[in-house]
Amino acid sequence: MKKNIHPEYMECTVRCSCGNTWTTRATVPTMTLDLCDQCHPFYTGTQKLVDTGGRVQRFADKFGGAAQAQLEREAKKKEARAKKDAEQRAAHEAKAAEKAAKKAAKAEAYAKKAAAEAAKKEAELAAAQGTAEAAEATAEVLNAEAEEAAVEAAVTE
Repeated sequence: MKKNIHPEYMECTVRCSCGNTWTTRATVPTMTLDLCDQCHPFYTGTQKLVDTGGRVQRFADKFGGAAQAQLEREAKKKEARAKKDAEQRAAHEAKAAEKAAKKAAKAEAYAKKAAAEAAKKEAELAAAQGTAEAAEATAEVLNAEAEEAAVEAAVTE
């Protein structure tokens, strides 16, 4: 070891913030600690908030508002996403309802067409028999065909 370059090694009194004191050896005469084996949460099993000079409060004052602002921004984003999803869902439901209405109109037109075809066949049978009912059936067929044309025009619009 070189001489006159090392600090003096002396007895040191150590004081903890909990009041515990003991003596050891160090290069300084006194030390002050925040935690020791008598008050540390690991050894005592209880939680202790160490706030030296109000540092926790100063941190909360400085950055606590930022955390709240971040939470508010996230809430606004979530609300905007929910609104957009609701609009998309409503548009999808409206489109599905429109499609169902078109499908119902086509089914109604098909049913009328089938009824008209059945009436036409009946009219042809009656005409073949040469009865007075044949003339009435022919008139009904013509009426059914006119209704069918009107329904198809309404569906295509």
